Amino acid sequence: MKIAIVTDAWHPQVNGVVRTYEHTRDQLQALGHEVHFITHEGFYTVPCPSYSSIRLAVAPRNGVARRLCDLSPDAIHIATEGPLGHAARAYCLKGNLPFTTSFHTRFPEYIRMRAPVPVAWSYAWLRRFHRPARRTLVPTRSQKLNLELWGFNNIGIWSRGVDTHLFRPRDRNSVERDRPVFAYMGRVAVEKNIEAFLRLELPGSKLVIGDGPDLKKLQRRYPRVHYTGFLFGEALATRLATADVFVFPSMTDTFGIVLLEAMACGLPVAAYPVTGPVDVVQQGITGVLDHDLRTAALAALELKPVDCIAYAHRHSWHRWTRVFLGHLAPVTAAGSPAMEPGAVSHRQ
Repeated sequence: MKIAIVTDAWHPQVNGVVRTYEHTRDQLQALGHEVHFITHEGFYTVPCPSYSSIRLAVAPRNGVARRLCDLSPDAIHIATEGPLGHAARAYCLKGNLPFTTSFHTRFPEYIRMRAPVPVAWSYAWLRRFHRPARRTLVPTRSQKLNLELWGFNNIGIWSRGVDTHLFRPRDRNSVERDRPVFAYMGRVAVEKNIEAFLRLELPGSKLVIGDGPDLKKLQRRYPRVHYTGFLFGEALATRLATADVFVFPSMTDTFGIVLLEAMACGLPVAAYPVTGPVDVVQQGITGVLDHDLRTAALAALELKPVDCIAYAHRHSWHRWTRVFLGHLAPVTAAGSPAMEPGAVSHRQ
């Protein structure tokens, strides 16, 4: 099967969406499928407001239509709701082509943290975007229920896996730090609620792995915390595995691949009981969920790393890629992908 995946989130961005599609691509190719990405590469782009490291394509409709027309894919999946996603959606609607979408990011909550935009307005806009899709994929059951409460339909669950060859237990004493070490890994931005972790009074030391628009501000405000900036591959997994507890302060994530990656390294999780952690963490076994994050972090120290590792090993990218394949809507005679790019409709 020839699969086209349209995504506004791609390199050089470093986030869960990009990693999800990297792993999914590798698994699809291993299964014998042909995968083509339509990203911002080759388009004129501008920085996303308030997040300059994210580049957004400008007026990409004709370019996206041309690429999809040339590809003539057997299935089209729209990963994001940005300019490229809207261009692909318009192309599919014009040609009466079935397509699937994903809901990766709780943008209404993210936007509300940056601007006085009512959450209900943003959800209405997103609901309109996803409504024509044959299936909208979300990573957890709680996120499915949340979207259904907002009026979304045709929702399917497509969860996430972990690379247990890369993320595995290692020598925790390879880096000298005061024990215990409480770690956060991910984007350093306001929506991740990192300060809820950094201002906690905890024994030992704190580690932040990642980068983002709030890094310099947090470095000034919490100078005793160790910040690594971006790390990748072996360097990332090795540094993560030196910690004792993984603290996940976000209250807006739909899943949190980093939760599984931390568990695979033998780190129990401390988090709030919200969407994402409630679906991934086994309470009292692989982590502790509590509205008091300090209580959760201290209690997590008592959990067994071996239980975390065993749980992570039950989540493979191979399994969830097959689920992804099952959700796709094959292009059939119901619509013809052979449209002229200039014929793309402006219908929303």
